[in-house]
Amino acid sequence: MARRPLPRILSNGSAQLARSRELARTAADSATDVLHPLITITRGLRRLASAGRRRWVDTPKERRGAVLLAVAAVLMGVVLAPYGPLLAVVALMAAAAWHGRERTPAAPAGPAPGQLQRLTSLYEALVPYFSASDDPEPLYARGGDWEKVFSEYEFDGDGRLAHLVISYPAYFTDAEPESRARIEHLLGAKCGRGREYHFGWDEEANQLTVRVLAPLPTDIAAQPFVTAPGETVLGFTDPTRVRRTLPLTHGEERTDVPPVVWRTGVRSTEPHLLAAGQPGSGTSTLLRSIALQALHHGDVVIVDGGGTGEYACLTGRDGVLAVECALSGAVTSLEWAAAETERRLAAAGKAHQAGDPPPEDTRRPLWLLLDRPSVFTHLAAADGGTDPQSLLQAPLRHGRAANVTVVVAEQFDGLDALAAPVRQHTRARVVLGPATAGQLESVLGAPPHTTPVDQMPPGRGYARLGTGPVHRLQVPATPDPYDDATSEAHRRAVLDLLPPRTTPVDEEAPVGVDSAPAEEGAVPVPEAVLLDKAATEKVAAAMATETGVPETASAQPAPKGAAVAESSS
Repeated sequence: MARRPLPRILSNGSAQLARSRELARTAADSATDVLHPLITITRGLRRLASAGRRRWVDTPKERRGAVLLAVAAVLMGVVLAPYGPLLAVVALMAAAAWHGRERTPAAPAGPAPGQLQRLTSLYEALVPYFSASDDPEPLYARGGDWEKVFSEYEFDGDGRLAHLVISYPAYFTDAEPESRARIEHLLGAKCGRGREYHFGWDEEANQLTVRVLAPLPTDIAAQPFVTAPGETVLGFTDPTRVRRTLPLTHGEERTDVPPVVWRTGVRSTEPHLLAAGQPGSGTSTLLRSIALQALHHGDVVIVDGGGTGEYACLTGRDGVLAVECALSGAVTSLEWAAAETERRLAAAGKAHQAGDPPPEDTRRPLWLLLDRPSVFTHLAAADGGTDPQSLLQAPLRHGRAANVTVVVAEQFDGLDALAAPVRQHTRARVVLGPATAGQLESVLGAPPHTTPVDQMPPGRGYARLGTGPVHRLQVPATPDPYDDATSEAHRRAVLDLLPPRTTPVDEEAPVGVDSAPAEEGAVPVPEAVLLDKAATEKVAAAMATETGVPETASAQPAPKGAAVAESSS
């Protein structure tokens, strides 16, 4: 049977529909052009009627009779006058056409007087930097024209510059960081202090783009992040250099925020991280955020040199092997970490030689989080003991192959006390809090493309992963849930992310009594978690609040192999 051809409406219907839409659009445009005078007059009549109605409503009731009498007299005069109705209709149509015209605001001819003064002063301030005595046609000269060099400019509601494109001569040394830093410092002072500016240098076109950056959100609480294993969210940044976004809960809304993602593991180029900052800048918050994310796929050992109980909420949790606040406990934990690193390397090497995949216990990530290790360095030097930093050589040098990650947080005044392996192998860097340009460049290895400000909220700073660009950073709010100054929303957000507790906090390890024998070939876990009395009492009170059980309730026995918390009175 011969196949019947499809109807033409089905074979070329799309083309006909497209042509029909185009004809309809053309007809509508033509009708609009033809009926434009009628539309204008109708709009004017409507506006005149609205104005008359408002005028009638605003007229007092005792005067409305006189107004009606005057209107009636005018209408009578128009009717009786020769050609009066015709002239009245013409006058009404003219008034309607005038009031119905399109009222587009006229574009300003130039900047306002205050804005003009700002542009002129900024131009005069740039003259010493962008001018040369032997230039026959200088772009910058005393009393010159600023319109030749400022091609684009925008002002915010306060009358300060928000966007500016500056042209500079080709002989300016824009390839030297010192020359750039002088211009950026000058622009930050002249455009308004207290704001962060992004500077985009276009060396090929000899143009500098200055843009005011919006403040990063500081109220994003800790929450589960949509990341792959081996990815850690350090914080959030601007969307200018980060193409990836994460869905987050920001207050009561769901939004997408560009993150700074740090990748660890066997294929990471920056397997270890160093965070620096002033006291109260948020380095402990960063370590808590990293610990909560690391516990989803690995084990954590925490060494707290501050000794203030900032990490007491992690004590006894599933996956937390130790939380050490004393020198002896820190040395014991790091000795075990070094031995565990060597064991993992040996086991993985044997598996590779045999052509087998690495054992399962060598593929589980192990995180070593050290907060202010320089405190233990001074204590070890005073007591003549072992410096805990000397035990980090094996985890730092071979941590990538053994799935061991080291994170060190230190204050600026203790950076000189860090060991050489720590400074050498921590290629991922974070600086939080107020810092000078010299401090930022010494830690990050490169100056940021923004101007640092004097006042920063906790957790605000900069991050650089290896040799990548410098990003602005805002660490998610991850405060100590046992701190009285923590808000209830942030406290609940952190407590919801904590793993279940496997060891009661108030259970002490009997002195001189060995724990249950470990299985053959297993590596022992650090003996105890040492906390001071105040921190232990705070943990117990918070546990009672969290679980609803009184503090005097009897503790359940710790599971076999779990880390034990030891309280010292």
